[in-house]
This record gives sequence, structure tokens and C-alpha cells, in this order.
Amino acid sequence: MDSGNNSVPLATVTRGGIVESLHRGYVAVVDAAGRVLWGAGDPCHVTYYRSSAKPIQALPIVASGAVDRFGITQLELAVICASHRGQDCHVEAVRSILAKIGLDESYLLCGVHRPVDGKQTRRLIREGREPTPIYNNCSGKHAGMLAYALHVGYPLDNYVDAQHPVQVDMHAAVAEVCGLASEQVIIGVDGCGVAVFGVPVANMAYAYARLAEPDAMPRHFHEAAVRVRSAMMENPVMVGGDGDLGTRLMQAYPGRLLAKGGAEGLFCVAALKFGVGICIKVEDGSPRALPVIVAEVLRQLGMVEEGEPHPEALSAMAPVINHRKEIVGHYQPCFRLQPGHGQLVPPGAAADS
Repeated sequence: MDSGNNSVPLATVTRGGIVESLHRGYVAVVDAAGRVLWGAGDPCHVTYYRSSAKPIQALPIVASGAVDRFGITQLELAVICASHRGQDCHVEAVRSILAKIGLDESYLLCGVHRPVDGKQTRRLIREGREPTPIYNNCSGKHAGMLAYALHVGYPLDNYVDAQHPVQVDMHAAVAEVCGLASEQVIIGVDGCGVAVFGVPVANMAYAYARLAEPDAMPRHFHEAAVRVRSAMMENPVMVGGDGDLGTRLMQAYPGRLLAKGGAEGLFCVAALKFGVGICIKVEDGSPRALPVIVAEVLRQLGMVEEGEPHPEALSAMAPVINHRKEIVGHYQPCFRLQPGHGQLVPPGAAADS
């Protein structure tokens, strides 16, 4: 992978009048025709899609007919696309999916961690209960993969393995929607054990541009893209949860933005009104400056209309606050988007990096 020396400064962290830290990274803004319109840093930089790939991974699940066969609702489809916080609404939705497909929680191979939601974690501790796989922030995606396997007739055993046909199909779908061949996508292992996909940031943005304009999707994914997009935007709390940046953006701009973050400082947006996709990658993997970076990208692109709340109001992390609740510094964007230079990064860029 790229060493990162073609990144640019995206945000500073100030304290007492000096810059204490600097976050570098990449931004790509791509339209549904595959043109790189704006960017910061190298749009060919290859990194992992992490959980921002979940809406794309949901496409074959919907297109296969599994969602219709098992009566999975739009709210439940949203949790299949989610990196949820383990709130009651998320856990109940995953349990509902499992019940509809006739399986129980023991089939989830996503691993165990404490709920991201602090209130839920404290509740489990008070009640003397240990977290189980259903509280994993990827349990919705895994429930969707199990539904897909059952519907298509794939074995359920070790469905997380990269060679399992479920993962092979997910790999193919992500590659196709990103505009690459499967062999041009780097495969790693995600935090929940399934395959994770390494592609250029511009190709990630391209996939989100196609979510913004589903007519640009491969024909067999068109209807699925419409349904996935609607499920997420109509149920933003199911996609992340209270305090999640993607959830807050979709709540602030209903029907206009689809947003989904991923681990290690990745964040993607589909802007429906503008027909573009946006991918942001913070090079050091820290998400702490993402709110101001995302807000600044939207501001520079003119995606906030006069009289609307400024997107920086969504950034609870913009002030640096000490333990005495004093504001002692700020997270501040420090980049200018540069005009793009033509078509989407050529197929093969991922493999050559």
C-alpha cells in the first residue's frame, strides 16, 4: 500500500494558540459518470473500505431476493448496513432478522465486544451480563449475510472465510460497483472477521456517487440500490445510533445525504442533490477530526443552502475540552479542495499500488 507521502494536511488540533497535532489525509469527490471533480491528496491512494462498504455489500443481499423472501423490513435493512452502537433498537432489529431466517445468535461469527453505546454497556454491567455477538457493531451485516447464504443455498459454516461463496460474492459486488475487476481489489480481514476491501479512495467515492444516482448502478443492482439508500436515509439511527456522525448528517439533511463511516478514519457520503460521492480518509486513522473535515468538504462544495444550519454545528468535537469542561483549543480544517483532472482512476490502480 501507499506510504502516505502524497497525503495533505486536513485538520489541525490547537491548544493555547499553537498547533499541537496535525491530521493528514485524502478527499475524493466523484460523480456518477466516474469523473473526479474535486480532491485533496492523491485520489489513487489505496486504503481499506472498512464499514463504509456495508451499503455496497447489502446490494447482493437485496438483489438476490433474500430480503423479500424473509420479510426483512426497511428498518432491518438499515441495520444490515449499520455500524451500530448496540442500543436496544439495534439489538432488537438483529434479533428480528435472525428469527425471520430461523437462526439464533450462536450463528453470528462476528466476535464480541462491549456495546459502543455507553449506556448499554453500563446496563449490562449493572445486570451482571456479558456482551454477546449481537451487540457487535457488525451483527446486522452478519445477520444479512446469513440470510443471503440461506436464500442462495450456501453453507452457513464459516461464512466469514474469504474463500466462502458469501464473501466471494461480496467481493465481486464491491469491485463491480467501485468500477474494478475482482482481482484488482486487495483483500484483508476486517475487525468482525469477514473480508475487507482495499481500493482507491476515488473508487470508493464513485460507488457512493452511484448510490446517489442509482441509474448509474449496474442494472442488476439498480432496484437494490434504491431500497438500500431509502432504508438508510429513512432510518438514520439504525445505521449508527445516538451521537454517530453519519446518523447526525442524515438527520440534519433528510433525503439529501447518505453517510456511512468506517474504522481508521474513513468516511463516505452520497450527495443526492448533487449526484456525487465523497470519500475522506484520515491518514493516521483517528476519527476525532472527521466532523470538522466533513463539514468543511460540504461547505466548500456548496452543499449547505443559505439559512440552513451550518454542518459544523454537528461537530461536538470541534472544541477541545479539558476535564474541567473548559474550551482549551479547537479542531480546525486546513485544506482547500483542488479541481479534479478527468476520469475515475483507471482500473488496475488498486492492484498496482
